[in-house]
Amino acid sequence: MNLYTAALFIGSLASVTAFAPSILTHRSVSSLNIVVGDDMHVAEKVKAVFANSPETDADFEKLVRSNFPGALSNKDLVSRVVDTLALKGYSGSNTLLATSFCCDELARQLEDDFNGIYGNNFNLGGLAGFPFAGNTGFGAMAAHIPDDGYCILAYGPHVGITADGTVGKVERSGINLVDNCCGSAIAASNYVGGITEGGAQVTTRLQEFTDFQQGAVQELILPHGRRLSDAENRMVELPYALYESQDMLMSEIIKTGSTGLKRGVARLGGVQINTGPDTLDYFVPLRFDFMNYRGEIVEDMLSSLKE
Repeated sequence: MNLYTAALFIGSLASVTAFAPSILTHRSVSSLNIVVGDDMHVAEKVKAVFANSPETDADFEKLVRSNFPGALSNKDLVSRVVDTLALKGYSGSNTLLATSFCCDELARQLEDDFNGIYGNNFNLGGLAGFPFAGNTGFGAMAAHIPDDGYCILAYGPHVGITADGTVGKVERSGINLVDNCCGSAIAASNYVGGITEGGAQVTTRLQEFTDFQQGAVQELILPHGRRLSDAENRMVELPYALYESQDMLMSEIIKTGSTGLKRGVARLGGVQINTGPDTLDYFVPLRFDFMNYRGEIVEDMLSSLKE
């Protein structure tokens, strides 16, 4: 299955995850109950959102960036995104936050950070961050954008990194085991590796409803098999390969549903980096565009997120 065919397949699927509420994590700040439509200045909101977050660890941040150049802490990312969009008229009262991140509870952290600014999010994502809600979910989301308002759409895969710099693993609160992150992506990578390096056969698991999302993840990164095999660090390369497939799918979905976007959508795509309980999470921004109601890119805003 090529990526275009997969895009059409997933675009036709409606997922119950599109209507799932955000799940709070141990670092969540949603309990601050910063309500949509209040009069707090955006800079004050950002400060309140991160009031209880871990302090920046300069040595760890250097370690993260040595593996993922251009990574920003969630605090820096949210601050810059909010400042940039405020100049375009985005506020808590006229903006709907939509996300497509993995089901993993660690992926909720960035959602929660943006929730403190824009309110609850509409969830388009499934395993590994793919937009399994498809065209149906996107259409429902667009219908929820405030009248004469905006949308911010944040999406991408996630990857873990431990305190000692091991990529593809992460420490989790309350669990002694240093766990895989992203488990779905790693399982798909192992599947693709078996095929690329010989011995394994392409399966038909995409047809199995009880695990169709994982089957789709496997097929969607299959074209990246040689790239992953040739990578110096497969776990570092994996989220970038996943992102390219997800970005392509999101482009197809937006193209189909763009007429419902009202005043426009800010499209923020990249790689989410999850860390242990005592350090900040990070994000590598790879796309930050402003698109009009026709789904056309009218401004590339990525430079506003650069150091």
